[in-house]
Amino acid sequence: MIIDCHNHLGVDLFFYLNGYHPYAQDLPALVTEGRHCGIDRWMVFPMVANLTWDIAAMRRTELKPDGCEQVPYAFENERMLREIYELYPDLGRFTLPLAIIDPMREPAAQISKLRELYIRFPFYGLKIQATMIQADVTALLREGRGFLDFAAEFNLPLLIHSSVAPEDVWSQASSILKVAEATPHLRFCLAHSCRYDRESLDRVAELPNAWFDCSAHRIHCDGVAQGLGFVAPAARRFVADYRDPAAVLHRLAETYPTKLMWGSDTPFQSYVAHLDGKLTALRSTYAAEAACVHALPADLKRTVAHANALAFLQLKDESVLTRV
Repeated sequence: MIIDCHNHLGVDLFFYLNGYHPYAQDLPALVTEGRHCGIDRWMVFPMVANLTWDIAAMRRTELKPDGCEQVPYAFENERMLREIYELYPDLGRFTLPLAIIDPMREPAAQISKLRELYIRFPFYGLKIQATMIQADVTALLREGRGFLDFAAEFNLPLLIHSSVAPEDVWSQASSILKVAEATPHLRFCLAHSCRYDRESLDRVAELPNAWFDCSAHRIHCDGVAQGLGFVAPAARRFVADYRDPAAVLHRLAETYPTKLMWGSDTPFQSYVAHLDGKLTALRSTYAAEAACVHALPADLKRTVAHANALAFLQLKDESVLTRV
């Protein structure tokens, strides 16, 4: 059974209003395309922009409060969970939903809503993308500490967007690792292979409560080939032939066999946008992402696309994976 550990559902109004792509994905599209690519189960969570942000400001690429909702992700989490459990339960049973959170804003109100949702709709972890919403991930050790207490209470892991770009002050891999170090009783997954930063990957390997995923792997390899700034610089980069994404994944899996979780980041396996007057076009497909994991030797494939996800999730009842 192949588990894709990193998938978004819903609509991202920030991307849509500013002409960026992708900006949406629904559950039928995910499951239909994923099945064609040989995938069996999907860990899913909402898109990143939420309705607490003012829509007119988002259209100007600004994030300002006074949107139509008061509690970050209250609407988005419930909307996704209803799609999974009520609108398409025949497809939703193949997913493992995670709730998305803002680690900094309105934590008490968010936690109250999460408790309400958890009673009605099972979810299996928490997701953070702090860069997009400009929220310091280390708020988890301060005003957002209640999220860690909530995760501990229900034995939920946290899957967190990571970065090494100097200008990204919100989601540095080193900051996430500090949170993981400070809370050894919780489990963390750093997304996007820590942008191939060898120091961060090695630290993940050292920590018993940390994993990383390879989501959007192919466009990150393209980022290395094109010398773009969102991946680790050469002096800090995991050594591999980034012209061959399948070979890079193989090397990562061999080097960190119990730490790598395979994920596609669909629909964000591509990123296309006009930025600063020019087109940025990093394009891949779900099929191309899946081809990398299918190219692995059988034992490594089972480990990085199944066993490691189960170790990270620690499901109370693994029968949720055998529903047909």
